[in-house]
Amino acid sequence: MKNYKLLTPGPLTTTDTVKEEMLFDHCTWDDDYKKITQQIREELLDLAHVDHEIYTVVLMQGSGTFGVESVLSSVIGEDDKLLIAANGAYGERMEDIARHNQLSYTAYHEHYDRMPSAGKIEEYLREDPSITHVAMVHSETTSGILNDIASVAEVVKRAGKIFIVDAMSSFGGVDIEVQKLGIDYLVSSANKCIQGVPGFSFIICNRADLIASAGKARSLSLDLYDQWKTMHVDGKWRFTSPTHVVLAFAQALRELKKEGGIPAREKRYRENNQLLIEKMEELGIRPYIDAAHQGPIITTFFYPDRHDFSFQEMYDYIKERGYAIYPGKVTQADTFRIGNIGEVYQEDILKLADILKEFFAEH
Repeated sequence: MKNYKLLTPGPLTTTDTVKEEMLFDHCTWDDDYKKITQQIREELLDLAHVDHEIYTVVLMQGSGTFGVESVLSSVIGEDDKLLIAANGAYGERMEDIARHNQLSYTAYHEHYDRMPSAGKIEEYLREDPSITHVAMVHSETTSGILNDIASVAEVVKRAGKIFIVDAMSSFGGVDIEVQKLGIDYLVSSANKCIQGVPGFSFIICNRADLIASAGKARSLSLDLYDQWKTMHVDGKWRFTSPTHVVLAFAQALRELKKEGGIPAREKRYRENNQLLIEKMEELGIRPYIDAAHQGPIITTFFYPDRHDFSFQEMYDYIKERGYAIYPGKVTQADTFRIGNIGEVYQEDILKLADILKEFFAEH
């Protein structure tokens, strides 16, 4: 199989040392393994800048969407109402989760190239006092925009509501002061900016609100409180855990620390992103999101004004030369996406730019 690097928002390219951790088969009941789970939970709280007595962490089998659904289906009761602020496919996925779980909710939609407005969210909360929870995406990889969760958090907390943030592709790559902002539930997953492999999501929770949610869950497997109640005792997962993924994630956390923590990783990602945009602009390729709102994780680009190729042709050409990119997800524009997280460095961005220059010259 030909090897290539993933220029995607996750799964992403991992180090050989992270992969090597998965060569070991661990028993889920083993005390050493449970200690690894507990250590991961402690380190995630530190990365989130929270008091360990006020916040806790729950690890949940499955992809990031499993984690988001676990929160929405577990903490929003029959007498509660959710406001979803959506400006991309992943905010819209929250709506789909709400519908499937028959939650009471309302949705505030923004264009994919605009951030949800804290002022508009404040209007929703003022006009509908039955709203108890507000949810939004931080890094919306549909477009690459990095939403302003700080301004929204201020409005939500002033109104006394519960704030839920999907920080799937930002946590670990963008520093988020969870407690200072007043985020009650932050969801991310193993295969994003911490640079592990797919297999579980994690939720950083306001402990008091999580405990108050006992009995509200609409699912057995995704019951957030019950998962925490079991895991909090000694690190045992309720049901079979992805042991190899957990070992790889523990190594990924060690490598994040060695790199210099989130500030150093964020600096690398931002420099990758800035170089990518500069090189693409030299080729006449414009980003979909303006510089003020562009996040450091993934960038959506417009196709050249005149082109005679399909995404698949471009993808195959680039993959053959060592990289994989993403198709566009913006519905109203002809776009493609390039991520710059994972084991990706400026030399990779420069190589990709050369490959694209050759491809565009031929097409």
